[in-house]
Amino acid sequence: MEESNGLTWAPEAASAQFEEEMAEAAADVNGDVSEEAEDAEGLALDDSGKEVTANLAFLSLSATHCSRPSHLGLSSSIFTVGLGVGVMSWGSWSRAGIYQQVTNLLDIMDSESAKTDMAGAGLDMRKTLASVIITEKATAEPSMVICALTRCLKVPEISTQRKINIYNILQEIIQQEGELEEPCVQRLVSVASKEMREISEVEGYTKAEVASDTLVALSRNHFSLVMYELQHHLKPLHLTDEFVVVTLAKLANGNVFEFMPYMGITLATIFTMLRLANEAKMRQVICSAMETFCETVQFYLRHLEDSMYPVMTEEQFALKLFPIYRYFVTVWLRHHNPEVKMGVVKSLKPMLSLLLPNDDLREQVYDYIPLLLAEYQGKGHLQPFVHPLQVLRQILEVSVVTNTPIPQMQLNPIFSELHVQVCTKAPAQHQYSSQNLMEIVHCFIALARSYPKELMKFFFSQMEVGKEAIRVGTLTLIRAVVSAEDPKMSLRTIYLAIRVVKNTLSDARSKVRMAILRIIGQLALSGYQDQIKGWGLKYVSVQLTLSTYKLTNHWDNFYQRDLEEKMVHKVTMDTVKIITSSVSGMTNEFWVRLLCYIMETDYTEALTPICISLTNLAERQLHSKYAEASMSGKCKHVDLPAPQKLLARLLVLMSSPYKGEGRGIAMLQLLRTLSHSIAPTMASVWEQEIPLLIRYLEEHTEFTWNQKAWEDKLIQFLRLSLKTTQGTSWSLRLSKELNNQIGSFDSPSLEKGFLYRALGFTLAMGLEADKVELLLLELLYKTDYSNDFDQEGVVLCFGLCARGQARTVLNVLQDFEDRIQESEQSWQISAWRKDHPWRRETVKSALMVMYGCVSSYCHPQMLLSHVDTPITAKIIHHYSSSCQDISLKMAFMKGVVQVTRAIRSIKDQEDFHFAQKPTLTRLVMAILKVEPTDHLASPVRTMAMDALSHLSKLRPFYSIEESNELMDISLHSVISLQPPGEDNESIKTLYANTLRSLEQLMESLMQRQLDPRGLQEMVHLLEKWILSEKEWEREKATNLHLHLMQIYVQSVGVCIPLKLGQFGTLVGLIAPCTCDTHQRTRVASTNILSSLLDLHASQTCSLWDAAKEKELEKCKEDIQEADADKVFCASSRIAKVVCMEFNCDEVVSLIQKLCENIGALDLPHDKAAVTWIGTFLQMRARELEDKVAEILGAILVHLPVVDHPEVRRLLIEDILLLAHYHQETVLTSLLRQPLPMESHLTEVWLTVAQNVPFARTMLHSLMGRLQSRFTPRVNATSKADIWRLAAVDPLMTLCTIHLLLEKLDRGDKLRDLFPDLIYTLLLQLSSSLRPKAASPVLKTWRLVHTGTLPEEMNLERCLRAGGITIKSMQLLLKRINNERLLHALEEQSVWALLEDSLTFLEGVGLLARLCTQNMESYRLRLSELVLRGMASEVLSCRVSSTAVCVEVRPVFMSHPILYQQKLLRPAVMMLEKGAEQEEDEALRVLSLRALGNMALGAPKKVKQYRKLLLEQCLGSLRGPASSSVTVEGMETLTKILAELREGDMGSSFEAVSELCRVFFDNESELLRLKAFVLFGKLAKMVGISKQRFFKGEVKRAWVPLLLHCQDPCSSTAHACRATMFRCVHFWGWRSLESSSGQGHTKTDKEMTVFQTSMCSILTQKKPAVLYGFFLETMSYVKNDLLRIRIAACKLAGIIVKQLSVHYLKKLDWQALRNSLQELQLDSDPGVRKAALETLKVLDSCSQHWQLALGLP
Repeated sequence: MEESNGLTWAPEAASAQFEEEMAEAAADVNGDVSEEAEDAEGLALDDSGKEVTANLAFLSLSATHCSRPSHLGLSSSIFTVGLGVGVMSWGSWSRAGIYQQVTNLLDIMDSESAKTDMAGAGLDMRKTLASVIITEKATAEPSMVICALTRCLKVPEISTQRKINIYNILQEIIQQEGELEEPCVQRLVSVASKEMREISEVEGYTKAEVASDTLVALSRNHFSLVMYELQHHLKPLHLTDEFVVVTLAKLANGNVFEFMPYMGITLATIFTMLRLANEAKMRQVICSAMETFCETVQFYLRHLEDSMYPVMTEEQFALKLFPIYRYFVTVWLRHHNPEVKMGVVKSLKPMLSLLLPNDDLREQVYDYIPLLLAEYQGKGHLQPFVHPLQVLRQILEVSVVTNTPIPQMQLNPIFSELHVQVCTKAPAQHQYSSQNLMEIVHCFIALARSYPKELMKFFFSQMEVGKEAIRVGTLTLIRAVVSAEDPKMSLRTIYLAIRVVKNTLSDARSKVRMAILRIIGQLALSGYQDQIKGWGLKYVSVQLTLSTYKLTNHWDNFYQRDLEEKMVHKVTMDTVKIITSSVSGMTNEFWVRLLCYIMETDYTEALTPICISLTNLAERQLHSKYAEASMSGKCKHVDLPAPQKLLARLLVLMSSPYKGEGRGIAMLQLLRTLSHSIAPTMASVWEQEIPLLIRYLEEHTEFTWNQKAWEDKLIQFLRLSLKTTQGTSWSLRLSKELNNQIGSFDSPSLEKGFLYRALGFTLAMGLEADKVELLLLELLYKTDYSNDFDQEGVVLCFGLCARGQARTVLNVLQDFEDRIQESEQSWQISAWRKDHPWRRETVKSALMVMYGCVSSYCHPQMLLSHVDTPITAKIIHHYSSSCQDISLKMAFMKGVVQVTRAIRSIKDQEDFHFAQKPTLTRLVMAILKVEPTDHLASPVRTMAMDALSHLSKLRPFYSIEESNELMDISLHSVISLQPPGEDNESIKTLYANTLRSLEQLMESLMQRQLDPRGLQEMVHLLEKWILSEKEWEREKATNLHLHLMQIYVQSVGVCIPLKLGQFGTLVGLIAPCTCDTHQRTRVASTNILSSLLDLHASQTCSLWDAAKEKELEKCKEDIQEADADKVFCASSRIAKVVCMEFNCDEVVSLIQKLCENIGALDLPHDKAAVTWIGTFLQMRARELEDKVAEILGAILVHLPVVDHPEVRRLLIEDILLLAHYHQETVLTSLLRQPLPMESHLTEVWLTVAQNVPFARTMLHSLMGRLQSRFTPRVNATSKADIWRLAAVDPLMTLCTIHLLLEKLDRGDKLRDLFPDLIYTLLLQLSSSLRPKAASPVLKTWRLVHTGTLPEEMNLERCLRAGGITIKSMQLLLKRINNERLLHALEEQSVWALLEDSLTFLEGVGLLARLCTQNMESYRLRLSELVLRGMASEVLSCRVSSTAVCVEVRPVFMSHPILYQQKLLRPAVMMLEKGAEQEEDEALRVLSLRALGNMALGAPKKVKQYRKLLLEQCLGSLRGPASSSVTVEGMETLTKILAELREGDMGSSFEAVSELCRVFFDNESELLRLKAFVLFGKLAKMVGISKQRFFKGEVKRAWVPLLLHCQDPCSSTAHACRATMFRCVHFWGWRSLESSSGQGHTKTDKEMTVFQTSMCSILTQKKPAVLYGFFLETMSYVKNDLLRIRIAACKLAGIIVKQLSVHYLKKLDWQALRNSLQELQLDSDPGVRKAALETLKVLDSCSQHWQLALGLP
């Protein structure tokens, strides 16, 4: 779809419809031709009809598919192609075909016209296309097409629209074609003429109009034919058709020169028709035609030289026209129809243009003037451009131009009729009365040109009447005459007019006065300035004075008179302005009158025009004087009465520049003009500054300007001006003039306020101090101090004066105080002012403020030297010596504020210390303290805080303590005030000011410490008010907090990072307030949070995304809701939005602060606090791993004081939530609590117990804490590990486990936790039985409580019976619900065994054995736990775990689980490690014992682990181990060797053999026993490979074997004998073997026989060995064992008897004797006896040896 020019074009639909219509058209063409066509042309259609139809269809499709062709909607290229085809087709057509095709196209146009009418007005594309096709065809065959169209017009019953379409096409064809065939044109003219004349109805007018236009179009090339047709129907004395006249007028207008030959006959014929035209419509047509004919004649006469036709003169035309003019004026102008009159009047104007130049006809025209006047009377409602006055005006103007006066007899009627219309008010409904008045004025102007004397005489006669309306109307006409800018207006006329005006100068009526003033102004404007000098200027001056007097002395009851007088004054001002801008050579008297008017008038509305007028006058005077000066060689100035007075007056009035129609600009321009006259030295400055001031006023309006800024500009202007007069008394004289004007203005007023200011500034620039003092004293004495405005003005004046006269001002104040005899006993001020008695307190107040103001404006250097004394000292003195009422307090503090501001304004005052600051602070604080805190009655409190605020900025600065004290006092004074009611506006304003002052004071004090510490101090002071129970106190505190927070954020303090945790503390204080019950407090709190977040974002360089900003704004809206649930929801959402901005440290401080304030206010506050805590923990708990302990500590510290159950519940839920993410940390923190079993902690654990899954998790963690003590210490890989591995008092852990086991749901059997938990408790019990210091928690309990400990925490019971551990184990076993196990435990007294440290290991073994036997499902897990326990670094754990291995060896070591799960090797490794360690003897013993049990439980694995086993056993034998270890080692070796063979031992065999012999002589019976048993075991397993080695071992062990057969220990002796006799066979002597027999059962006598036999054999076979045995045996005589010493003596005796002589001689007999003799001293008689016997043997052998050698 394409829409253009308001039409909607659908190409597809249009194309389809057009194709359909073309098909119908083609069908019509191919069918029978109409009968009429056949008769007319005798032709038939051929195939060309089809072709043209196709071409037309092509054109239609082309047009419909064009996007935007020209205004016809056709693409030029497509149209050209279609047109070419169409022309080719048309060329072969017959006339009948053309007619038929035209008919078809017209049908299309008709149908489209109908559719257009239904669808709306607009140009239809297909209609236009059809028209274009016909028009384009006419380019080739114009006559044929025109004939066809003409024929179409003749078709009967044709529609009007069709005819209109045909005529429009004909006009287009006629315009584009030139001359046409005459027959064709004649037929068309005939048809069109007929159609034009046949007017049937409304549509007929349109048809007649287009027919007329068609004739006019034909007249361009066929004028004669058309004119003939029209003249044929224009007959004398016959009223023709109206369109014939219309068409003739069109022909005349379009063919001027061709029509002129017919103009005469046409006018003559029309004149004959006038009497017959009775209808208004026909008369209008004739009038319009006459207007056109006259205009055509005028054009013709102006272009006579271009005419080719016979010339017709102007006189001839006038003669033809005059009859018609006369008939129009005499007959038709009186017609009642206004439209007819309108037509007549419009036609008369061009007719008069042709008639009046004719001398003969002019007088005849004048004769008809009365008729025009008569027609004009009362016809003011006619429109001005058709009014008879225009005709009259034209007649009068022509009379002036042609100098043909109107007859005298007609003048007075003209004057009278026109004058009456001016002097009589036209009815309100006369729309065009003002325009008609202008026509009258133009008529009088024309009369004044031709008949001045007669007219003025008439005016004079009218002025004599005396009526106001007549006089005003006459004066108005005179003014119009004067204002006519016509060179033909003679000076005589003006002179006569002035005479008429002068005759009415005494008329006092307002309207007459205004009319005269306007005439005077008009005379000045029109260049008749000389004519008004004297009388005119005097009249204006009088009216100016008179109107001003009446306006300034008006009466209230005469409002109408005031309005009229204002109008007179305004006209007077306008006149003055005109005169002064146009009249040259103005008299000095008028100049002086205007100047005096400015200086004296109270009617300031007139100042603007007067100033403008004075400016104009001054410019003119200066211009004239400059001209004279250039001739005389000197410059002259305008004379002024008093330059200082004028300047003072103008300055004061300019302080309100927009009064009186913007008097400021006018006065500035006047000053600029008079600059050389007022002060020549200021002229250059004024030329530069005044334009700037004017520009400022022009850029603003009375609604946009700033009074203070404007006054500052004026003062600056005054300063620059007076600076040029330095060294003169100019400024002092100006000061006097300003002082004199003080009484001229009311109080209060802007002008008087500025006057005080200008006076002070001017006095400051005075050079004569004594005269300045006099003026200041005069001002002090004449001031009414009871008038606040005057008092403030004087104060300001003195302050400004102090800027340049500080000493003078202070001297004047001191002199004033002296003169009024100030004293504490006498105060005689009233005597000085009889009209305004003064109060003592009033003057004191004024003096205090005055001293303060002096300091404000004083020069910095002067201020620093005088501020302490006398300025501040005087202020303090006046206040201290007064009654100190409210007004004095306010004056005192106002003075203090001014002094402090002045000091602070000094740039280089860093080193200045204000000595009076402490005194002032003390006084102000005293004022503030006494202010009532329950109500607000005065601004004293506000001013006091303002004073402190300014004092705080001076040195010496307040200390931190002083600042805090000031803040505290101010807060207490203001925040406790209850807000005022809504009905008291004054108190509300005062209340608002007080709050603002408090904000400023707090801000000032905080500025001195604009850092995190200062912020924290401020918040600390506000905290108690933020948490107040009173709503208004909370509201004010939060609002103040918000204000100070915003200041801090915007200040440089934001660059200093907050202390760690401070941000969270600040947020924590204010966050609960977001749920305050008071809406404004909630809103302020939310804004505080926003400020804190902005501060945090700026310091951390973090950015808020748009989503967070939007959500925060939405929360701010929701926080204002009244619904508490919505408020809590919004607060929680705020917490969610902001929590991600906190680092972990800030989260901790936030939660600590939130917990701290719980319980400080109400329930909503507490709920908000815990809601924020919960929100932060939910969203940030994962990140708070390092801070969990601090958070939990904060919550637990404050949990006991929380009273409300719901808040307690929420806090506990927060703890559990924290534990969910950081279980180990929370658990450690809870266990580390000083008093872990307090009620609030018990409540936490009870809550945990209610959540079974979480309680199981906590049990597992608690168990892990206990297990961590027994597992190897590992390095923490995470922070959770650090907390999990942190040291915790096991007693607290056990108490917690006991509580959970007791309170946990009984239905939960804890089967998955049972093996771990029971084993962990067992290990804990093993460690608790060891002696150790008391628990730290128990120590804490004793510090807090004086009573006995709870049963669960009784240390003695814990140490004596395993305490809480055993109880926990019992609870756990009961949950298993295994009655057989419980019965077995009770029956075998397992708990009693476990309670005793001596029987603990036995109890452990028994418990383990029973659990393994009765709970087979836990065997695997118990095995794993045993292995883990053996790997523990804790000794008790390893001992207990190893004990389990020992006690359950038949079950444990042989159980297939160890093999299936491959646990045997780890077990062996752990036992190996236990056997290697030397830390604990019991562990080593148990480890070796467990290793030995492998031979019993897993004999098949002994060979696999033989090396390990042998090494551990040998290690127990080699090292400096205890006897029990060595015993266990040899016992283990004995068990192992039973499962090994000789080849399995390798080199260990020799080591075992050698080490075993070492213990033969050991003091320990058990060691000796185990050594002999082991050696016997070795002897039993010796094979061939080790036989030689072991034979040597037997040889080396033989003496101990022989001796220990008599071992004191029977079992040892028995074992020794068995081993010895098992080794006899290694000697290889069968005789000895046979004698050994059952050696281990032999008696002592039998053993002696055996020994004797053995020595005998050795003497024979190995005497050397026997000798060695003797020596070795002698070493045992000193053995510690009694029986060994006896046995050694006996064996030595046996051996020595068997020694050969060879070996006897080697003996040291003396030494032997000595050894034996020493035994005689032994305590045991058996030893002594055996020694004696051996000694005897020895002596006997000695003798025998000596005899054998032959020695004596």
